[in-house]
Amino acid sequence: MDIEKYAILIASELGVSRSSVFNTLTLLESGATIPFIARYRKEMTDSMDEVMIGRVRDRLIQLKDLDARRVTILHSLKEQEKLTPELEAAVMNAAAMAELEDIYLPYKPKRKTRASIAREKGLEPLARIIMSQKYNDPENRAERFIDVEKGVNSTKEAIRGAEDIIAEWVNEHAYGRKRIRLLFRKEAMITSRVSKGKEEEGSNYRIYYDYHEPLSKAPSHRVLAMLRGENEGFLKLSVEVENEKAEEILDGIFIRSDNDSAGLVKEAIRDSCKRLLLPSMETEARQWAKEIADAEAIRVFTENLRQLLLAPPLGQKNVLAIDPGFRTGCKLVCLGKQGELLHNETIYPHPPQNDVKDAVHKIRSLINAYKIEAIAIGNGTAGRETERLIHSIPFDRDLIALAVNESGASVYSASAIARKEFPDYDVTVRGAVSIGRRLMDPLAELVKIDPKSIGVGQYQHDVDQPALQKSLEETVMSCVNMVGVEVNTASEELLTYVSGVGQGLAKNIISYRNQNGPFRSREQFRKVTRFGEKAFEQAAGFLRIRNADNPLDSSAVHPESYHVVDRMARKLHCSVNELISSESLRSKLKLEEFMDEKTGLPTLQDIFQELAKPGRDPRQKFELFEFSKEVHKMDDLRAGMKLPGIVTNITNFGAFVDIGVHQDGLVHVSQLADRFVKDPNEIVRLNQKVMVEVIDIDIPRKRIQLSMKSQNKTGN
Repeated sequence: MDIEKYAILIASELGVSRSSVFNTLTLLESGATIPFIARYRKEMTDSMDEVMIGRVRDRLIQLKDLDARRVTILHSLKEQEKLTPELEAAVMNAAAMAELEDIYLPYKPKRKTRASIAREKGLEPLARIIMSQKYNDPENRAERFIDVEKGVNSTKEAIRGAEDIIAEWVNEHAYGRKRIRLLFRKEAMITSRVSKGKEEEGSNYRIYYDYHEPLSKAPSHRVLAMLRGENEGFLKLSVEVENEKAEEILDGIFIRSDNDSAGLVKEAIRDSCKRLLLPSMETEARQWAKEIADAEAIRVFTENLRQLLLAPPLGQKNVLAIDPGFRTGCKLVCLGKQGELLHNETIYPHPPQNDVKDAVHKIRSLINAYKIEAIAIGNGTAGRETERLIHSIPFDRDLIALAVNESGASVYSASAIARKEFPDYDVTVRGAVSIGRRLMDPLAELVKIDPKSIGVGQYQHDVDQPALQKSLEETVMSCVNMVGVEVNTASEELLTYVSGVGQGLAKNIISYRNQNGPFRSREQFRKVTRFGEKAFEQAAGFLRIRNADNPLDSSAVHPESYHVVDRMARKLHCSVNELISSESLRSKLKLEEFMDEKTGLPTLQDIFQELAKPGRDPRQKFELFEFSKEVHKMDDLRAGMKLPGIVTNITNFGAFVDIGVHQDGLVHVSQLADRFVKDPNEIVRLNQKVMVEVIDIDIPRKRIQLSMKSQNKTGN
């Protein structure tokens, strides 16, 4: 199947124009990335966004896999000399993998089965006689199939073998499987029960000890929780439909008479249901439910990751970062405006040392010596105590001081990336640096950490790991390219995610920058080893050069469109710099006058927006946030308290909120608003500042129940 045929099918399924799908597939096949297509090829795709382009790409992969399987099956059928024109047509017309496998199932090489043993005994003709349901005397018909040498000693044994063959036919009947599959999709119940003798040990799964619900309505987190409980040996799961309904469907397909032969076929149908078809469909239904649950869990994870990566940056400030601790002390690092490490040392203001005086003296000295503008405090152990200490110090000027989520900082500090970046410092210094840089630019720092270590997913270790990894990497890539990358300060890890760059080219960019100094223009990229025309096309628009010779090099305008901006400037008899700085000049332009074969209105509108604010960071502005000074640990909480908090994780069943007591509280989905909420993302986003009410505190189990009902949320 060629690209045009794929395009016709995908366009029909997704409800978009055939030409836009064809162009999108052509671009993808040529090696274009999704961010590039979405940003710089809008005319070709009818302005498809990244989500739709991703759906087109994923469907293309599915169709290619389906076609590859078609080829394998046809080859197998030819080798077996079983391929007929009708069978070939059925294989070629199969629209889904399950349908294709159902067609192939009767011809698929098998291990020994009861049916294959019966065939070896010569009982297939008898099975056909019985299956025809023309005769009311199947036992008389079976007499001539008695053959002691073949192990058929009686008519009963002959009929039993024939029924085994019929049972396999029922199981392998494509239409029958389709109907039973549909029954499972619509009516299957998932049931979980506690494993014998595991009642105490598996107490975390207590709510699933005797639980059932329709599989089609079971939410992702419950399916994954039950599957985890089963994998750990605490639960036993089953996915079942009513046997009578399945048998009734199959009777309608196979029973054509009302005689003794039909009675034997009914017996074979019941045997097939119990022994073959329903167990097969249960396995398939469980896999189907797992795939849906995985997809939803991955969606939740990637949405949370996107929000975290696009959190507002503080920007280029001199920062004092503190990685708090009790016995081991608090590690202090001073960072310059580019995030470079200037100084580090340790203070011991907390028990057991309690050297508060020396700690305060050192903090004040460092703030003055390094002209510190902001203080980042890790929110882990001793975080609130350190925050309280900082707020008690009388500084000479106003400073921003706030807690920073340090999830994953320890993973970074022990990583090869951190060792390469700071070979002469230990993990405590690296962790503190990561905390400070997260405040300055969350995106630039978090790309150095495996997204699975950031802790913003649900059941992330239970889902399809390759699918999760692919989705997370695409999310990081999407965010990096949405924001753009300052090529002269970007780390190798950040550059790796730029459209068209990758790890090898990122190394070459860093090497060129180290040898030749900062890039002055985008044209210089061509001098980088392996930075060819294709890489330049894909990457140039996302790589920015602050204070470049050409002002467009610091913008999201792609070099392929510079001539359009030059035409605009010539039209107004001004320079490009004047065009960028003067709104009144730009207002005189009519975009339609600059359209040509390659540049349409969508691109012109993007260019115009970029000229108004070249290189503008699309992330929201940074907002200061402080926890309540009344609470520092769970013991301080009381039901009814109203407290400020920050959303740290979003799941299908609610949102986790940090209220500053070292244990996040849960706002269950039913407590997020005064109305029914289907998706928590409708109400909250990651890092959002909210007001919550404490409903319940369970200190032994470290659980805090919160509510946002009738609360006005702060922040955006």
